[in-house]
Amino acid sequence: MTHATIPLSDEEEVRSLFGSRDRNLRELRKGFGVDLVLREGLLHIDGDRESVDAAVKAVGKLRGRLEKSGTLTPFDVEQTIGRVSQPELAAKAIQLHDRSKSVAPRTEGQARYVEAMRGNDLVFCLGPAGCGKTYLAVAMAISAVRQEKVRKIVLARPAVEAGEKLGFLPGDLNEKVNPYLRPLLDAVEELLDDGTAARYRDQDVIEVIPLAFMRGRTLNETFIILDEAQNTTVTQMKMFLTRMGMKSRMVVTGDVTQNDLPKGQTSGLVDAVDRLGGIEGVATVELDGVDIVRHRLVQEIVKAYDTPE
Repeated sequence: MTHATIPLSDEEEVRSLFGSRDRNLRELRKGFGVDLVLREGLLHIDGDRESVDAAVKAVGKLRGRLEKSGTLTPFDVEQTIGRVSQPELAAKAIQLHDRSKSVAPRTEGQARYVEAMRGNDLVFCLGPAGCGKTYLAVAMAISAVRQEKVRKIVLARPAVEAGEKLGFLPGDLNEKVNPYLRPLLDAVEELLDDGTAARYRDQDVIEVIPLAFMRGRTLNETFIILDEAQNTTVTQMKMFLTRMGMKSRMVVTGDVTQNDLPKGQTSGLVDAVDRLGGIEGVATVELDGVDIVRHRLVQEIVKAYDTPE
């Protein structure tokens, strides 16, 4: 066992560093497998040498971030733990609009996905809920805009979920489609500050639309993402894929185990992966339960549903 101590300056730093109800402290304990205790202004860290060294390094980085920005977000803590505990994944981080902010893959599967998006114009990503399919694709799109590799981002989703149809939902068109597009907007708003997200949408740098609205368009210099693609028909998928214009890139994501199409209808995602798998410039990445980075119970839930009764 190894022991280390870190002197903390005052109560204000302790509150900011540890987070609400010691949330950050719990994340550090879980992330590095160490014991952390505050006594008389000293943070005591106990564990094996490698874990203690990593925890000390992470606390140092968090204190630096706190000194610079005056606050720590859950995102800051999560990213710091990931970068220190898995430096090989941190090296593949996606740089966002803010040069001080990046998104790093948290599993080997996610790292393969990021590398596939960097090296191919069309990427299919299949995997269960919570494995970062949409989040990482949106991060790559924002990075591509920042680096001026594309001029805009188009985020699309089929408006077919759980048997509901748009015509039966209340409200005008925007109110009807908003529930379908909300997950894409959530990803954008988490990765961009409020002002930038609003500005990008107002200036049409980011366009979030139902899949049906893409018919007849040709999208040049655009990073195009189709989410929940398991709910497309073969015809819809062909329509979507043929929207790709010059200097554009596409990412198609979906979970083939959660298909809401009518029984017996072939999923456009499954069909496209089978048809296009051997074409140069097209990559398919399959993620699984170990790549889930939501609440730990999501992994257990997916596992329970995948286990035969």
